Amino acid sequence: MKYFASLVTVLLAIAAVSADDKWWPSKWGPTDTLGSFNMLGPELTLKASKLVKTGKTYRLGIETNSDTPAYGTRTFEVHVLYPNQYSHHHPIGGNKFNYFDDHVSGWMGVGSQIDGLGHAATDGVFYNGYKASDFAKVDGLTKMGVEDYPPVVTRGVLLDMAACKGKELLPAKTPYNKRDIVACEKKLGVNIEKGDVVLFHSGWLTYLESDPEKFIKEQPGITADGANYLVEKEVMAVGSDNSALELIPGEDPNILFPVHQILINYNGIYILENMDTRELAADKAYEFMFVLGPARISGAVQMIINPIAIR
Repeated sequence: MKYFASLVTVLLAIAAVSADDKWWPSKWGPTDTLGSFNMLGPELTLKASKLVKTGKTYRLGIETNSDTPAYGTRTFEVHVLYPNQYSHHHPIGGNKFNYFDDHVSGWMGVGSQIDGLGHAATDGVFYNGYKASDFAKVDGLTKMGVEDYPPVVTRGVLLDMAACKGKELLPAKTPYNKRDIVACEKKLGVNIEKGDVVLFHSGWLTYLESDPEKFIKEQPGITADGANYLVEKEVMAVGSDNSALELIPGEDPNILFPVHQILINYNGIYILENMDTRELAADKAYEFMFVLGPARISGAVQMIINPIAIR
């Protein structure tokens, strides 16, 4: 009976937008490619700036290297080069100038990252009804690439789900549904508002180095019901201190990554993964100014990022 009730819950949660529904055109228009980033502007910037009281800054990105655990076959490597200078006879110019360069071989979806609107689809249909053939090429997206993102400055909110559940580290497969999220808002004295970037803290980064396999395999996270609540609140982006954001494995093993579909695919809300929320949680910094300017690599679906929180 418990399993049946859980299955009914997840099916009802995604019923608002299913593969058989038409979730486009977007509320921002039939040609829109920015989704929730349309909300950015002076109003949200000024609102966020009023939260800066101490001037303390927090970097929210983790280190990214060849040991960073990542989903599927994703890998990342940096190669440092000393072009044509290995002999002391080959410096450049009369001043004998030398330099290093670096070459990156890897996936943008490793480490702390933003998932763009060209990342998630339902039966081949992406945000705002775009099909892969409309915008995807081997050498990059022609729409919804990270190069088009505006500067992101808005209010950030941290929901320390571990603290709200009386723990330092949440167990694997701990769900955050609407009821959990609302209860955590109330307990921490913070309200999710339109245009916010909402970050969830579970303590999961504890496993980043100590148990990389566990870090990826089973994770606490948002359920479809929780995602739909965030859609109702009209947030701009949702992030967490784990690699999936959503509950892994999900409530129904036959429904894969429903939160990615609900947020990105159906509603144009961005996802931030592997956010380092540890310092914010330790300081009980539940409201802050959130700042992000991803590298403008043309046609990229995702991007490795290091957002900054200021309070």
